[in-house]
Amino acid sequence: MTETDTSDNVADSYDSPWKDMLEHAFPEFMAYYFPAADAEIDWTRGHQFRNTELRQVVRDAELGKRFADALVQVTLTNGEERWIYIHVEVQGQRDADFAQRMFTYNYRLYDRYACPIASLAVLADDDEGWKPDHFGFEVLGCRHHLHFPIDKLSESCQDLENLDANPNPFALVTAAHRRTRQTRHDAEARYQAKRSLVRLLYRQGWERQRILDLFAVLDWMMRLPDALEQKLWKDIEAMEGETRMPYVTSVERLATQRGMEQGIQQGIQQGIEQGIEQGIEQGIEQGTERGERIGEARVVERLLARRFGPLSAETRARLQAATLEQLDRWAEKLLDAATLDEVFNEN
Repeated sequence: MTETDTSDNVADSYDSPWKDMLEHAFPEFMAYYFPAADAEIDWTRGHQFRNTELRQVVRDAELGKRFADALVQVTLTNGEERWIYIHVEVQGQRDADFAQRMFTYNYRLYDRYACPIASLAVLADDDEGWKPDHFGFEVLGCRHHLHFPIDKLSESCQDLENLDANPNPFALVTAAHRRTRQTRHDAEARYQAKRSLVRLLYRQGWERQRILDLFAVLDWMMRLPDALEQKLWKDIEAMEGETRMPYVTSVERLATQRGMEQGIQQGIQQGIEQGIEQGIEQGIEQGTERGERIGEARVVERLLARRFGPLSAETRARLQAATLEQLDRWAEKLLDAATLDEVFNEN
């Protein structure tokens, strides 16, 4: 088997899909990564996300790029209501400011709400010696310290070999993280690992939204070279045919590619009608760009609808008329924007 450095060809990215997983499976997240804390929460009383409030605190802190995070209100088994601040940074390298950032967020949240804050973190780097779990200072007899629980994905002790028997979706997420690290320099091995995890995803019998959220995480983590990516999508089409579960994620991904192919064909036809070789080449180039724009507009439209609810006809028309540069810019902004207007605000 030929070894290739996928880190050179396709960057391993870990970011926004974790937000959806946290919001749709928060009790499972706590049970898998922080079982001791999970045992103290009364899930029968429900839980409520306070991410709007969190956004304001984070903006005020001005501490750089934000990763997946959440502020959740829960009821403890003793009947007390507590704020729990979950800050998840899924990244592949050390961050010298991580512990200080956790400390700063914690005291800013306490200052805002005047109630205890539980700060928790999941670490996804490969540095065995990097386990930041505290920050503080002492001066003139005054001590101010924060110690917070962490889970290191590379050291997770839960059984990942028997994923079929584990109903917790974060077992699959952790397995995907490990397989991504293990196949960093072997694209074929990564393809096989990703294919196995996707097949397992379809066998679990989860609801449609959970499968979509988990697939987004797998696809975000386990990037493949183009040839293997196309091969995988053919496999996924076959899986969806076998299970009779044609989910939106695969349909939209293929729609992007098919939009490009349609644009190329239209461009070729335009060139042939012009009757000159230069016209054909220009038509192919224009058609490819048009296909990319159509496909990306569909993806951004779906993400916006999931984040902010049903879109107006005016907003959909704006997406269809946008350039590739505009679509890329809006796709990046929607991760942190609090409102739809913030996404489109060019200032």
